[in-house]
Amino acid sequence: MRSLGDKGEGLAGAFLEKKGYRLLARNWRGPSGEVDLIARDGEVVVFVEVKTRRARRFGDALEAVDTRKQEKIRQTALSYLSRVWPEPPVRFDVVTVFLERDGSPCVEHLPGAF
Repeated sequence: MRSLGDKGEGLAGAFLEKKGYRLLARNWRGPSGEVDLIARDGEVVVFVEVKTRRARRFGDALEAVDTRKQEKIRQTALSYLSRVWPEPPVRFDVVTVFLERDGSPCVEHLPGAF
């Protein structure tokens, strides 16, 4: 469901901005795939995978970022960097968003997740 993903990405972006990150791109597409959010944390370019869930019955959101998904994100990040920055320090984060039954979000940020 795309609207659930959009909501999670919006919440994740706002969460990161409150922490002082500067959002550079959302849903950036390259030949290898898509990165949900690209941000700056000081001098570090951060590629962020956002996983949103309404229920935990299908597993934790972080479990969905498996090695295959991580490799796609890395390849897409390389494509982005080749066009924008020559060799900045980079990091790969995951933000999980769990929407409680009442609709309130529980957001967790895992810097350097992979």
